[in-house]
Amino acid sequence: MCGIVGIIGGSPVNQAIYDGLTLLQHRGQDAAGIVTIDEENCFRLRKANGLVSEVFRQEHMLRLQGNAGIGHVRYPTAGSSSVSEAQPFYVNSPFGLTLVHNGNLTNSAELKALLFTEARRHVNTNSDSEALLNIFAHYLDQYPTSYLLPENIFETVRKTNQIIKGAYACIAMIIGHGMVAFRDPFGIRPLVLGKRVVDGKTEYMFASESVALDIVGFEFERDVLPGEAIYITFDGELHSKICADNPTLNPCIFEYVYFARPDSVIDGVSVYASRVHMGEMLGEKIKREWGRIVDEIDVVIPVPETSNDIAVRIANVLYKPYRQGFVKNRYVARTFIMPGQAQRKSSVRRKLNAIAAEFKDKNVLLVDDSIVRGTTSEQIVEMARVAGAKKVYFASAAPEIRYPNVYGIDMPTSEELVAYHRDVDQIAEMIGVDKLIFQDLSSLFKAVQLENPTIKNFDASVFTGEYITGDVNKAYLDAIANARNDKAKAKNAAQSGNLEIHNISASA
Repeated sequence: MCGIVGIIGGSPVNQAIYDGLTLLQHRGQDAAGIVTIDEENCFRLRKANGLVSEVFRQEHMLRLQGNAGIGHVRYPTAGSSSVSEAQPFYVNSPFGLTLVHNGNLTNSAELKALLFTEARRHVNTNSDSEALLNIFAHYLDQYPTSYLLPENIFETVRKTNQIIKGAYACIAMIIGHGMVAFRDPFGIRPLVLGKRVVDGKTEYMFASESVALDIVGFEFERDVLPGEAIYITFDGELHSKICADNPTLNPCIFEYVYFARPDSVIDGVSVYASRVHMGEMLGEKIKREWGRIVDEIDVVIPVPETSNDIAVRIANVLYKPYRQGFVKNRYVARTFIMPGQAQRKSSVRRKLNAIAAEFKDKNVLLVDDSIVRGTTSEQIVEMARVAGAKKVYFASAAPEIRYPNVYGIDMPTSEELVAYHRDVDQIAEMIGVDKLIFQDLSSLFKAVQLENPTIKNFDASVFTGEYITGDVNKAYLDAIANARNDKAKAKNAAQSGNLEIHNISASA
């Protein structure tokens, strides 16, 4: 999962892109990058490992000149954490082309082979985003003219859509022409368009979430549709076209459960409102299935922060007090998206601290958005008991996660998931709770559909094992499990550390 931003303006965009990326920092904390196009039609690029505030110092911002640019915050699922795989990527031909990508391609190995044999293009990294960029560049390069028409851009996107598989939301810039944004035909990954008028000139902005528009004064215009490409020239002319056959909207349900900020609106759905509905439905299930256990609950406490709104509603349904029992250190990255199990374990204690008075001699209902590997949940339950809780109950706003994700979320292997081949009682024993309950999948769907009834289906593969793109088989799942499990990540991290010396010295 990553965050992307693109702006075409009438004045320098470096600060606006920076500000937008800070609002998307929750989508990735591994690396950040910005590229702009200056007055001489040259790319100005800065990217490095770290948070947005760490990567961009004053001297970098001064170099990022130009009225158009794109930015990226990275959460690695494919490839390693090396700065060489940070985005944006760029190629010199045709014209000069740069791209940022949120999602994951499921046929990147085939794409790289095709690029080498047919397009005579070499991909330098393990990143599927670099392969995507080169595929786009290959098809764009087939137009001999130095002036591209909107139809040329859309045909390039159409051909790209036909050959790449998986989930993707992309923003690209073409020197001398403009900016193009496009979304996969299943609409798995989010992408929104905003605009504002400054001194009579209309400026446009693309972003992964609507909240990034708000901070820099852009009005939300609409979502980019599944299979759609929007092309904006550097003169401000906007063109759009559906560039895929029979596109359908199947947004990732985990965006609403966990990834997106509550103040975002994605595909017509208020993330905040959907989480309130999740709490309502889970609270009703607890009342229905737990019987007298509900009477024993003294307090409802969320695991901050994604589950806060869910827990408030559960407390209201159960007529129980809601309390903030954990204090969160906001300067520690989200544990779920950390690259290795050891880092996830060591960071939980640094991220959360219990307020003992809210736990002592009480039967506590903890509420979290989901349970993935169980690492965080187990340690949080232990913290509650150490703080004096008599009994610890646990409610998950999402169903049991039993299957890998291949569309940009770091769940590469079933064996790393606590719910794999375990029932609810076994999971409860694993994480150390007295009672455990999960949301029903139908209720989770309904919680989102209440905000937008036109959404008929979701990517819910982590719950069902059904992959919406239709191209994922056991051989592919075995391959990504071997490439992205914690052992592989540890090896990649070690290799990245050796390479980083050269990369940092080259970009300092």
